[in-house]
Amino acid sequence: MSTVLSETLDRYQKYVLPTYAPKQLFVRGKGAHLWDDENVEYLDFAAGIAVCNLGHCNERVTKAIVEQAQTLVHTSNLYYNSVMPRLAEKLVRETGFAGRVFFCNSGAEANEGLIKLARKYGNASHRNTIITMEDSFHGRTLATLAATGRAKYRKGFEPEVPGFKQVPFNDFAALEKALTPDVCAVMLEMVQGEGGVLPADPEYLKKVRALCDEKDILMLCDEVQCGMGRLGTRFAFQSFGVVPDAFSMAKAIANGVPMGGFIVREKFANVLTVGTHASTFGGTPLASAAALAVQTAFDEDGVLENCREQGAFLMEKLTEIVKPYSFVKGVRGKGLMIGVVLDRPAGALQSILLKHRLVTLTAGETVLRLVPPLVITRADAEQAIRSIAAGLQEFAASIEEK
Repeated sequence: MSTVLSETLDRYQKYVLPTYAPKQLFVRGKGAHLWDDENVEYLDFAAGIAVCNLGHCNERVTKAIVEQAQTLVHTSNLYYNSVMPRLAEKLVRETGFAGRVFFCNSGAEANEGLIKLARKYGNASHRNTIITMEDSFHGRTLATLAATGRAKYRKGFEPEVPGFKQVPFNDFAALEKALTPDVCAVMLEMVQGEGGVLPADPEYLKKVRALCDEKDILMLCDEVQCGMGRLGTRFAFQSFGVVPDAFSMAKAIANGVPMGGFIVREKFANVLTVGTHASTFGGTPLASAAALAVQTAFDEDGVLENCREQGAFLMEKLTEIVKPYSFVKGVRGKGLMIGVVLDRPAGALQSILLKHRLVTLTAGETVLRLVPPLVITRADAEQAIRSIAAGLQEFAASIEEK
């Protein structure tokens, strides 16, 4: 064990609240690669949980951060800053519809904003219930936990915030049945991330959109994980051809600088007015500069095209290499948000892959989740396939031994 690792573990154990269970120490990153404290190189197919979409230490983002940090970091939203509205303009123009943006710090905060938007809109007509999906994940604040469709996250934090009910994902009949007069919104992920990398059925989304229009309720989309280029389009809804009334974004918006936000269609832009919502660090010059650099990369560096190309390659190759293994139920996903679905917990396979110097994630207990930087090369993708093939073989042998 290196001195750096030993000292880090000691400090974690003494001073850090034990809400995480870290597996590895990384000290340096570049592109889709990470290095540990002993200078061992890893291929990163987790990207900080779908955060570093442009890879580690992206030159555009680093330059923007340095330049802005030397100029102005923070003033608060009691004053104008010139960077934030430039970012808002860029994001709105790329949606293809007229809208307004609110900036905050994280995905949970962004989803809290959507919830407040829906409550404020619905309460004018005595409606304040939001329908969300089973197996969804919207955050760990009390309200976003109540919206989350996985009860295990809520355990121990009762009483739950009222005003939410869950229905099965991709089941329109169940949604219609749950639509009581007190409902003000439907909230969903177009690809469920933590729930198992499960894409929405495009026809289902069209029906949800039509139903929301018919009943005058908001269609809210959580793009915290599946947005910002992850599916091969700038925003996730653009991959499905269905426009929500508002959608959240975070994680990859500033490539690792903490930032979140939500965009509201112009029709609902006056629901949240002065004093009804706020965030001290929302849209700081520093975070906005980093996020603008991300948008420039999307425009000029072929990031979205590469995502689609490498995603298609990975899906094809993964589908081939899993065929010999009965414990693999399938491969699913979209763009560079891919899940290898097992018939048992995926944590053991994730650990094996880490030994093969491939960093991955799990989702929904039984899914191996691959969310690499969108800038991975074909060589990176081929290396990942080799590592996963070796990992599956080792995993299969461990099953046989038992």
